[in-house]
Amino acid sequence: MHLEDLLDSKTALPSVPRVIAQVMFELNKEEPDLRVISTAINTDIGLTTRLLCLANSAQFALSSKVGNVSQALAVLGFDQVSQLTAAAAVTGAFKAVPGLELSVFWRYSLDVAKLARKLARSVRANPSLAFTSGLLHAVGELVMHQGMPDQMRWLNERVEPLAMRRVKAEIHLLGYCYADVGAGFARLWDFPVEIVDAIQQQNAPFDNEAYEPLAGLVHLCAWRARARVAGLEGGLLVDSFPDNVALVLGVDVDEVLQQEPIDWTLLKEAQSIL
Repeated sequence: MHLEDLLDSKTALPSVPRVIAQVMFELNKEEPDLRVISTAINTDIGLTTRLLCLANSAQFALSSKVGNVSQALAVLGFDQVSQLTAAAAVTGAFKAVPGLELSVFWRYSLDVAKLARKLARSVRANPSLAFTSGLLHAVGELVMHQGMPDQMRWLNERVEPLAMRRVKAEIHLLGYCYADVGAGFARLWDFPVEIVDAIQQQNAPFDNEAYEPLAGLVHLCAWRARARVAGLEGGLLVDSFPDNVALVLGVDVDEVLQQEPIDWTLLKEAQSIL
């Protein structure tokens, strides 16, 4: 299937839920209106529940329980709400995808997101944008599996979806890869241009003398998470390090590997966002 046909497919590319679109549109403003966001979230039971669960989680250790959306927004702040909304939007749109085990896919994606957020300040990137870009960087795989399951099944039998050589395999078969599809998805759903660019350029962030630090960061973090999936350690891990990207960013291999442990995501945690 051609890229344009895939991105035009309503089966492969679901429409953004109305409430999510409202919240994300407001969050993308220079001065978001708390009342508009709160009103929109209150109309979506699922999003409200996730917001309250996060606000009452152990990471905030509050003395009293958060009982409504307005209180949750005050506790979490716009960055956390933006991350949660993005996760809710995408996970809600892809409830079941043929050929992919979603809990494994989101565990990997959360690992990329966490590491990206941790390294963001080292490359002068916004931590919230880094997290969201990391979380969504491989969403194109969901679109591809949903839109052309037979081709993806054939490819999965030869190269696993999270394999380090997956990009080359997809380009060889299709002429494009999950980054191209994911960028189209993010653009359609009106994600910030920084996230669209990070997804689009993640596999070659500095081609044509372009400088996309957020895309370079996603590249590094995706490498680390896929290397973990592949079980690479020691010399094999260091030898596979994308030093050309790291050199431009000013990050060395020790800086990336010293982030461990980064609270690698448990399968149970990934299942909780589905």
